Amino acid sequence: MHDATTMPQMTENEQQSFTWTMVAKGEEETNRLARHFASFVGPGDLITLSGGLGVGKTTFARGLIRAVSRDPAIEVPSPTFTLMQVYESERCALIHADLFRLQSRDELEALGWEEMSENALVLVEWPERAGVDTATERLDVTFALPPAAAAKASEERIVTFTGTGAWQARLRLARAAFDLLASRGWNEAKREFIQGDASTRAYERLWRPGESAILMISPPRPDGPPLRDGRPYSAIAKLAERADAFVAMAQGLAELGYSTPKVLARDLDEGLLILEDLGDEGVVEAGGPIAERYALAAELLADLHRRDLPETLPIEPGREHSIPRYDLEALLVEVDLLNDWFAPHVLRSPVPASARAEFARHWRSALVPIVTGARSWTLRDFHSPNLLWLSGREGLAKLGLLDIQDAVIGHPAYDLASLLQDARVDVPPELELKLLAAYTHARKAADGKFDLATFAAAYATLGAQRATKILGIFARLDRRDGKPQYLAHIPRLKKYLMRNLTHPALRDLKLWYETNLPGVFGAVQ
Repeated sequence: MHDATTMPQMTENEQQSFTWTMVAKGEEETNRLARHFASFVGPGDLITLSGGLGVGKTTFARGLIRAVSRDPAIEVPSPTFTLMQVYESERCALIHADLFRLQSRDELEALGWEEMSENALVLVEWPERAGVDTATERLDVTFALPPAAAAKASEERIVTFTGTGAWQARLRLARAAFDLLASRGWNEAKREFIQGDASTRAYERLWRPGESAILMISPPRPDGPPLRDGRPYSAIAKLAERADAFVAMAQGLAELGYSTPKVLARDLDEGLLILEDLGDEGVVEAGGPIAERYALAAELLADLHRRDLPETLPIEPGREHSIPRYDLEALLVEVDLLNDWFAPHVLRSPVPASARAEFARHWRSALVPIVTGARSWTLRDFHSPNLLWLSGREGLAKLGLLDIQDAVIGHPAYDLASLLQDARVDVPPELELKLLAAYTHARKAADGKFDLATFAAAYATLGAQRATKILGIFARLDRRDGKPQYLAHIPRLKKYLMRNLTHPALRDLKLWYETNLPGVFGAVQ
């Protein structure tokens, strides 16, 4: 959108709406605007398209539908005569409606509007014809000809975006992303969605002649419902609330000689980063680990854990990030996800209060040695989806590290268990044992006081803790978020958990799982 210019006039009313007005110089720029907004829309959103005949409403809708569907060739005819066109995509269903021929809301409802539009991304032209323009939660996109258009048939369009309700914040974010991309010359880049994992962050690969980059969209995390003492789960579990954490950890790890994406541009207040593109070559093939690459990952952890590391990192002058402690409260609230989501999923009934209390007591006892033991930077998501292979680099720098913003100060065994008991990949037991031995040998060589038995107990405990947590997360992704694909990993996690529970330090927990989830964890051997 190199030629699109942001108008200097910008108004904001926190109680009512947020407005952003700009000029698009032709159909191509209208399409690029639509593509930009594809990053900020989703199921349940209502976008109303306003303006007279022939001003660009259908062009914008067509561009947005193609971008969300990830199909630039999909036919998107005007729905003037059909009234509504329905499209399916991996992200959500889309409805494109033209209400010009309707006279009332009743006519719209008679078409089955409520049922069809539920959980769909809805784009409506002529919304005022059926009262759709009165919705309080919507993005309105109004197109108008510039004042001189009547005299010279200009292709320019004045485009005004108005966000009401929750769309106020999202529109601010979309505008900030537009401005950040434009400031670094990426506004005309080809953009490709990157399939994310289970997080709420969004990523895009940006392409322009000779280079690529990554746009990371990570706005400040909103507070969820209060869970304990008025605090949401994210605060208790020490999850990063701002993009500051990513920048700090990326810079801190890079200073140690590891490969993290360089931050090329930033808007920390809005949570937007343009990052170095480290590529997409990973550490697995055909669903299994590449042994050489997993070995380097274990070697990197041994190298990291031998160091004396700070707990506060600089972000920029006058701005620091304090790495939170992975304390007992955080570890316990994570394992409780099993009782909140996984156990009800398999038992079809809640876990009794007495069993939950016993569960918490046993886990507290098991985790006390962890939180009072060794400490290091715990990257927390050190597993195959977040590890890249950089063949052009040397040594430990061959391993690219992603998803580092939730790093905490925790026990060194956590990340090793995360790697060698990968929730998404079957790690052969013999490879796990080989790399566990290589790691402990390296740690012992660097520190004669390193105690293998203590570390083995911590490894089993944190492997069990992580498997328990992820069982709850994957059940939640299915039940709450409509993402059943994560259930395919449940059998693997159960195997890891059952193996970890055989460690003598977890005897009481082993009995709890066998007693309270007998059809799932019975007869742990």
